[in-house]
Amino acid sequence: MPRSRLRTLVALAGFAAAAATPWSFAQAQQAWPTKPVRIVVTFTPGGAPDTLARVLAEKWAGLGQPITVDNKPGAGGNIGADFVAKAAGDGHTLVVGTVGTHAINPALYEKMPYNHLRDFTPISFLASTPNLLVVNKSVPVNNVKELVELAKKQPLSFASSGSGTSIHLSGELFNTLAGVKMQHIPYKGRASAIPDLIGGRVQLMFDNMPSSLPLVKSGELKGLAVTSAQRSPAAPNIPTIAESGLPGFEATSWFALYASPGVPRDVQMRINAEVQKVMAMPDVREKLAGLGLDVNTGTPEALMTFMQAETTKWAKVVKESGAKAE
Repeated sequence: MPRSRLRTLVALAGFAAAAATPWSFAQAQQAWPTKPVRIVVTFTPGGAPDTLARVLAEKWAGLGQPITVDNKPGAGGNIGADFVAKAAGDGHTLVVGTVGTHAINPALYEKMPYNHLRDFTPISFLASTPNLLVVNKSVPVNNVKELVELAKKQPLSFASSGSGTSIHLSGELFNTLAGVKMQHIPYKGRASAIPDLIGGRVQLMFDNMPSSLPLVKSGELKGLAVTSAQRSPAAPNIPTIAESGLPGFEATSWFALYASPGVPRDVQMRINAEVQKVMAMPDVREKLAGLGLDVNTGTPEALMTFMQAETTKWAKVVKESGAKAE
């Protein structure tokens, strides 16, 4: 989805945030948080979801209750997401959902432990980022065209942080558009995948930019292209895959905050307001922009509209690619 459309969807229903009365906000101020808040991350530490969760935890330290980040990786993010889907609906258990947990996985997994549209209370969109196509330094390619040519001559494998992630589906989309059959190797998070990529046990990865760009800058990996429709301001010299010979290629990772189901509306909007406050801070925006994260917040209604559109989009990609959870 083009970034311009993303911003439009996130902006829709923006007036709803102001719909709550001063009384309801005053009640919510008292009602949340009244006990420790847990922010679940569905992947291992070090990636974009973990970064966003820790930014919120740090900035919410003054709310009067302990804020903890709990990494619960596995099953393409389904384990951590399901934990929150079954938690008490009081707003004290949150999850940084991803395009995988809340758009891709329902089409990829034969049986889901939760309903991504029904079993969560949407809070706010957080940010999006392109994935970065990175290859091991020893792979004799320097651009997408050379990679496609090599993949047609010899077997290549691409790592992911788990089946159903945008990292996985970026690779499947690449296979489809390039007419190649690179093997998908799923890991239990990028913390396990990256060492194997650097060590040459897998050849490439379509990793989230916040975790892979520093490795490109340090020379540990080669960055060939980004998966977004436009180049990233964080790496303007790296071309898109679309402009590198695969027109129409676009795969963007996004991240949003959800609570367990049944959270009262006033508490939902209180948390939304606290998210918007943090994500508007200049130091936060500067830090995230430097990592390649494009900050976009909005109302719960806008998040639901966007999530429904993404579910339709990725279901089509899964069907056309023949991708399966491994």
